[in-house]
Amino acid sequence: MSHDRNLPSTSSPTLEDNLFLDILHEAPLSGHRQPASILGSVLYCFLLASYAIVAAAAPWIFHPIPRLVPSLLCTCNVILLLITGVFQQYLVYQVRKVRLQGYYMFSQKLKHIVRLPFATVAYGTALMLLVIVWKPHISFLSVRTLLRIIMFIEVLCAGSFMSVYIGCVHQYNSLDNQPDVLKSLYSALQPSSSLEELRYHDGGRLSDQQMALLQYQRENLHYLSEEVLRLQECLSKYERSDDGSTPQVDLAHLLAARDQELRALTAEMNQMQSELYLARNLIEERDSEVQHIRTTNNQYVEENERLRAILGEWSARAAKLERALEAEQLSNMELQKKISKLKDQPTQSSDHHGG
Repeated sequence: MSHDRNLPSTSSPTLEDNLFLDILHEAPLSGHRQPASILGSVLYCFLLASYAIVAAAAPWIFHPIPRLVPSLLCTCNVILLLITGVFQQYLVYQVRKVRLQGYYMFSQKLKHIVRLPFATVAYGTALMLLVIVWKPHISFLSVRTLLRIIMFIEVLCAGSFMSVYIGCVHQYNSLDNQPDVLKSLYSALQPSSSLEELRYHDGGRLSDQQMALLQYQRENLHYLSEEVLRLQECLSKYERSDDGSTPQVDLAHLLAARDQELRALTAEMNQMQSELYLARNLIEERDSEVQHIRTTNNQYVEENERLRAILGEWSARAAKLERALEAEQLSNMELQKKISKLKDQPTQSSDHHGG
């Protein structure tokens, strides 16, 4: 089975292999890619800076009510937690837009970053509440100072994570290459290499990439459908007018090009679905081979257990024989002693008679 799969890599490539390997060069560029917004992230960073100022200048800001400083700091932190939770939903929406644009690997990296500010503020809020409840006695730090330090550290960490996110979004907005999700069109059918095994051990990620590719192609189809409708409306307006024959010709060419691109995308999606089916078949075959190896291994384990049982039985028999041999040797020694005693008795009696 595995030998049959390796045949295309050793022989001349077939037409179907070339068709799959050339998909990347035929894949359309996403010309309508929308840049991700960083305005909300910048506003959130300003909010974090204001909270850092509150944490640093709390004794002077809340000077008229010094007893309420710990409670006010905790209240401010809870409000920051609620705002961060709402802001996280906004970031998740931005990451989803990046994923729908076809940048799967980039959205995976952003997905892990957008969770960190909320987690940081949540941990900081929990720690501040614990300090308020237990009121630890530290010689060189009061409860207010400890609360201010916790608040300042959590704001600093959240701001660092947001800076990393803004840098990644800026990098995404300046990208000028094809979406990385298009690579999954042919990754499962590439020629064999030293990393071939890793491709099959990562089946879940391949399926996720194929799903992201389907979403990307669906967005492209939706965009092209809207473009076709818009161009049809423009064409109908020019056709109703008496003049403007040249724009009619241009629009007809543009509409034909868009329609051809739409058909190419549809055929490409069908081709990608068939490739996904082939990749899943390859993964299932590899899983069946692994299952067969496990079954054989289990048979060997059972055979080893049976041989160990036989070996234990022979060992028990050998121990019994050794004990029987030792008993026989002891009985022989006793018989030899009795014989020697019997031999000594006639000698003693003869000496007695002679005297």
